[in-house]
Amino acid sequence: MATHYLDFEKPIAELEAKIEELSLLSSSAGSFDAEIEGLRRKAEQLRRKTYSALDPWMKTQVARHPQRPHFVDYVGGLFTDFVELKGDRQFGDDQAILGGLARFRGRPVVIMGHEKGHDTQTRLTHNFGMARPEGYRKAVRLMDLAEQYGLPVLSFVDTAGAYPGLGAEERGQAEAIARSTERCLTLGVPSIATITGEGGSGGAIAIAAASRVLMLEHSIYSVISPEGAAGILWRDGARARDAAMAMKITAPDLVELGVVDRIIPEPVGGAHADPAAAVEQVGDVLAEELEALSRLSADEIRKARADRFYAIGRAA
Repeated sequence: MATHYLDFEKPIAELEAKIEELSLLSSSAGSFDAEIEGLRRKAEQLRRKTYSALDPWMKTQVARHPQRPHFVDYVGGLFTDFVELKGDRQFGDDQAILGGLARFRGRPVVIMGHEKGHDTQTRLTHNFGMARPEGYRKAVRLMDLAEQYGLPVLSFVDTAGAYPGLGAEERGQAEAIARSTERCLTLGVPSIATITGEGGSGGAIAIAAASRVLMLEHSIYSVISPEGAAGILWRDGARARDAAMAMKITAPDLVELGVVDRIIPEPVGGAHADPAAAVEQVGDVLAEELEALSRLSADEIRKARADRFYAIGRAA
C-alpha cells in the first residue's frame, strides 16, 4: 500500500520523495549513498520534531489515518487460537464489531473491537467501524460468555460513533448501547479497553466502560466528533479545528481528567509508521495491566470499576 501522508506531513513527504528519486538514480548513475543517508536523517529528525508538537486537530487526523493498525491487526499480532463468534441471536451479525475467544500470551480471553476496514471493500463490509444495534448486542453476548467462564475481556475501540441510520434506530440503537455499557460496568471479570484510534461517543463507551481504559498516544476520545461539535456550536463544520482545540480529546487531557488511566506510547511518526511495533507495545501494556487485575476477586473488580467511574469529574 502506498504511503498516505497527512497535510502537516508534506515536508516529510517531500524529503522521502527525494530519497526515493536518488535511490532510483543510484542504480543507474552511480552511488548517492551519502546524500541518501543525510536525507534519511533529516527526514527522521523532522518526523520526530513534528510528532512531538501535534495539536489536538493534528492528533485527530493521525487517529483517523487509514494505515493505522485496526482490530484485525491486533488480533493477528497479539492473539492465537482466535475463534470468531458471530451474531446477536436476535437479528443478525454486525461486522463493525468483531469478537470471539482467543489466547493472549497463553491466557484464554474474550476479545472484541471495532473494525473500520483497510480498503473500499472492507470498509463497506465493516460499515467504517460504525456499529448497528446487533453489534452491541453481540458485545453483550460475548461479555456474558466471559462472565460465565471467568475470562478477562479485552476490547479495542476505534469508531467515529454508532451508526445513525434509520434501520439502526428502528432496531433500538440507544437501548443496545445502554445495555452494552451496563454490561461492561457489571462484569465480575477483569476488563481492559484500549482506544486505538477514534473513540467516538456512545458507540465507543459501549465497549469501553472497563476496569482499565488505555489510550494510544495519538488517539482521541470524545463525546462527539470535532466536526459534529463545530456544527452544533457554530453551524459550521469547517471549524472542526477550533472544536478539537477546545474539547480536551487527547490522551494527556483525558488522563488528567481521570477518563483514561494510561497512555501507550507510539512509534515516532505514529502507529501507522510502524504498525508491528505499535501492536507489540500495546500487547506489553495489556499484559502488565491484566496481571495486576487478575489478583482481584469478582467483588473487588466490580467495586474498583465503580469507584473509577464515580470519580470522573469529581474534585480531588
